[in-house]
Amino acid sequence: MSAPSPDDELVFLPLGGSGEIGMNLNAYGYGPPDERKWIIVDIGVTFGREEATPGIEIILPDPSYLEDERDNILAIVLTHAHEDHIGALGWLWPRLKAPVYATPFTAALVREKLRETGLLDKVPLTEIPLKGQLTLGPFEIDFVTLTHSIPEPNGLAIRTPLGLIWHTGDWKIDPDPLIGETTDEAKVRAMAEEGVLAMVCDSTNVFVEGTAGSEADVRKKLTEVILGCTGKVAVTAFASNVARVETALHAARAAGRTPCLVGRSMHRIYAAAKSVGLLQDAPEVIDEEDASDLPDEKILFLCTGSQGEPRAALSRIARGEHRNVTLRQGDTVIFSSRVIPGNEAAIHALYEEFVRRGVSLITADDHHIHVSGHPARDELKQMYQWARPRIAIPVHGEMRHIREHVKLAQSLQVPETIAPNNGDMIRLAPGLAALIDEVPAGRLYVDGNVIIETDDEAIRDRKRLAAEGAINIALAVSAKNAVVAGPNVTVRGLTMPDDEDLELALEELEGAAHGAFAKLSHGERDDDDAIEGALVRAVRKSAERLWRKRPLVDVTVLRL
Repeated sequence: MSAPSPDDELVFLPLGGSGEIGMNLNAYGYGPPDERKWIIVDIGVTFGREEATPGIEIILPDPSYLEDERDNILAIVLTHAHEDHIGALGWLWPRLKAPVYATPFTAALVREKLRETGLLDKVPLTEIPLKGQLTLGPFEIDFVTLTHSIPEPNGLAIRTPLGLIWHTGDWKIDPDPLIGETTDEAKVRAMAEEGVLAMVCDSTNVFVEGTAGSEADVRKKLTEVILGCTGKVAVTAFASNVARVETALHAARAAGRTPCLVGRSMHRIYAAAKSVGLLQDAPEVIDEEDASDLPDEKILFLCTGSQGEPRAALSRIARGEHRNVTLRQGDTVIFSSRVIPGNEAAIHALYEEFVRRGVSLITADDHHIHVSGHPARDELKQMYQWARPRIAIPVHGEMRHIREHVKLAQSLQVPETIAPNNGDMIRLAPGLAALIDEVPAGRLYVDGNVIIETDDEAIRDRKRLAAEGAINIALAVSAKNAVVAGPNVTVRGLTMPDDEDLELALEELEGAAHGAFAKLSHGERDDDDAIEGALVRAVRKSAERLWRKRPLVDVTVLRL
């Protein structure tokens, strides 16, 4: 590796995942300030919530700054295949157009995503073997084996002429992960001997004492729980946790049940795992259409939808809307998952649907049937002891997680700590770590198949419609600027105690519109905008009196 020039700097730039959990996008830059070369590590999504982002399911990090640097981006390197690390690739790659590197399982899932978005033949995707190496300009990268809740989680040892960065990605220390190797402790210790300039590290479970727990323990308990069930059994878990999927398949065999996958994501992950040689010893699964041929006590459904997603398989089963799977009195649903903050209401509504049907529920509150994929405090302490970084940079957490992680690192005598926000340009070397710039960082919404800004008028209108309702006024105006039909008023999202009161309200709104038009001068009646403005003001004033709301008011003027 060549020696650094006097003007070279090594910088870290988070554009997603710092100050929030999810939507990870981190970038590293090297070189003089006006000639930096960049690598992007991960490019993920987060998900919308109906009350905050109506109609928006997918939220992306805003890559505007890197888009301007597109000619200097050497690569997009993916640590693992969770949606909050790869989910934005298909949406944002056309703006960045950089080569993509990933290990085999992650690459398999990325190919499916690119196929869905029509980019498979356009994106240069290179598979890197486990424990592989990659050189990109001034960056030399080693893929380091870790454990997490998905196959092939990698940390990245990023060497530059100004120092070594240890980017952990998502991880835990699982002594028996069931799928894949254990954490490469020797590699991390060897990095420490070499000297770790900075550790950029997962903060998700910094408030959790002890350790995250092992998948092996879950396998033992989940098998025991399934053996004790009668009737049909449905297990729901995160589809990406292939070790958990394998556990459910083995537990089904132990209980004399035939497993059946239910849900698109479950099939997609299962196929990707098979394609890279995983799940070879698991029992074969059957199609949903064939499950009804088996006695109730001989079937186990493995379903998507543990977070109460309304269109996922489990929610459709709970509502009685699934075409192939029904559950009733005497059957059991096992939630081998946790409640992600923000999903409480949806999950509890799902529970209620099943309880009303007489279905028994078993959750991680009842038995040890779930463990986290992120490091608790003892594991964080262990990683700091192994790596011994000069600088601690917590990421992958809300600001409360990141600040607590900073306190933990300081208690472990890490010399320098920084709590980053998205958009903070942090110089790691030369000299002390420091915030040197702030760049634009925010969010973009995927609205159907269109990417829009967060302040788009469509989002404001949807929130207003949900809260305040809408009124439409239609009138026909003659060539002499006289009203020949209307104003006709219709309302949406507004009501009255009975139909008679609603009719009176509509008449009042029509009267307000008619009166507003009558007050316009002949010249103003030539101007549709003037008509619209006058009618909107008058009708909204009447609506405020009737409903104490400020609905959206739309005026349609038909010229005859």
